[in-house]
This record gives sequence, structure tokens and C-alpha cells, in this order.
Amino acid sequence: MNETKVILIPLQEEDRELFIKDNQWAFKYGSTIEFGMRNDEFEEGEEIISRRTIEHSIDYGEAYRIVSEGKTVGGIIVSVEGNRGDLEILFVSPECHSKGIGQAAWFEMEKLHPEVKVWETLTPYFETRNIHFYVNKLGFHIVEFFNPFHPEPDYPDDGPWDSEEEMDNDPSGREELDFRFEKRIE
Repeated sequence: MNETKVILIPLQEEDRELFIKDNQWAFKYGSTIEFGMRNDEFEEGEEIISRRTIEHSIDYGEAYRIVSEGKTVGGIIVSVEGNRGDLEILFVSPECHSKGIGQAAWFEMEKLHPEVKVWETLTPYFETRNIHFYVNKLGFHIVEFFNPFHPEPDYPDDGPWDSEEEMDNDPSGREELDFRFEKRIE
């Protein structure tokens, strides 16, 4: 069992800007620096995750700062409706990776929402670190693979394509390759 101790502190308005910047840095670090450039699909300029995406998640969900040993080390955003919950965003500061912080934060979130019986999240196909984390550390299961022939239902409608040739010639350049995970709580 994870020995790392964290507390989740609800995000305060005055900390919102720093939360957004910390989140963008953690995603950029994980996707381009830590393992070398593995993805060149940026949502906004040179950001892996856009300000708009983060702000939307904050505005329509519950955002928390992750604190360990008195230091802010990450953040988490969830949305909950009844007995279903969505993990919108979870990030840990790069200098704190591989210390059990994300896992400890997630288990604290589960304690905050004992009413949730099914948690869901998405991650891109190339984020092997995230896939390992969700499946092997948190107990999620991959339940769906979104791709051009099986698009995400909430993704902007500029597909699906009828053939690989049509997909390759799509001027939008969209590649929709995400895994959907679920964790069922007994």
C-alpha cells in the first residue's frame, strides 16, 4: 500500500492562474521533455493542454491542489453526477514524479466521493506513463479505444472517415486516438 501522504485542498480563486500554469507545465514536461518529443498535437500554441480546457474543467468540476509535506505538488479536477465520476485532470509537478503522489491523491479523491461507483477518464494512446498509472496503480480498466473509425462522441464532428485514405487526406489533421478507462468500485 502507498505510504505517501497527501491532502487535497479545494482550489481558491486566487490560486487559479498558478494552477493552470502548473498544469500546463506538467503536461508539457510529460509529453515533450521527460521522454522526448512523442507528440506534436498541441491544443493551444505550444501547450499540450489548453487554458480553455483547464478552465472549463475547473468551472464545471471540483478542482483541488495536491499538497504533500506542506508543499503544493500537483492538482486534480473531477466532476461527479450521482454515482458516476469523471477524472478530468490529474497532474503532479515533474520534480515530484515517481513518489506515489498521484496514487495517494487519487485514493484521497475516492474517499471524498464514496457515492461514486464508476469513475471514468481518458488519456491519449501515446501516454504510456498515464496508461501504466491508471491500469497498474489505480485499478482502472481500458474499456474503449477512440480512433477515426470509432470517434469520441463529444469530439468535434469532423469525421469519422470512411477509409484510411480519407483520414490521411483530412485537412483538419485531427488524430483522435484516446483510451477510455473505467474503475468500478464495489
